[in-house]
Amino acid sequence: MWDERYNSQEYVYGTKPNDFLKKHVSALPKGRILSLGEGEGRNAVFLAKQGYSVTAVDSSLVGLNKGKKLAKEQGAEVEFIHADLNEYDLGQAHWDGIISIFFPLPSLLRKTLYKQVQHGLKNQGVFLIEAYRPEQVRFGTGGGTAVDTMQSAQSLSAELPSLNFNLLVELERNVVEGVFHTGLGAVVQGIATKM
Repeated sequence: MWDERYNSQEYVYGTKPNDFLKKHVSALPKGRILSLGEGEGRNAVFLAKQGYSVTAVDSSLVGLNKGKKLAKEQGAEVEFIHADLNEYDLGQAHWDGIISIFFPLPSLLRKTLYKQVQHGLKNQGVFLIEAYRPEQVRFGTGGGTAVDTMQSAQSLSAELPSLNFNLLVELERNVVEGVFHTGLGAVVQGIATKM
């Protein structure tokens, strides 16, 4: 599905970074950052240009190839890895930061991945996330219709128990990120630290 979605000349989610990430990039410690479900590379390229060492993982080779092209055009160095995140090993205490920007995963797979996120972060490592909430279905401005892949403040707290949320808010905001995320969106935003 994702190869098909990304299979166009256009960057379907745009080439600019996610607004929440851009606003809160300073919350991420300098060092190694992992971007989960990076897609076409916009957030990884942005982080690399801010001086981070970025690894971008995605299951879509089409999306990653577009990410490589974007990185080259913008003079950014990013390690792109083609992998299914159900099988990719995040390691132990390896990352200074991990980001997840509108990365929809069924709840069972997400819970397994979030265990790895908690193990994969270094002490004082930061997890930054923006995701659609179930209320997003009524807006129809992105994120699909599968409520099970959406998040809430409650689900994030429950699924990431070893992280301390410094910021965790649910809100409605105008999301304009390419053709598939355009309009008012019901989102949850979080920044959490591994203690």
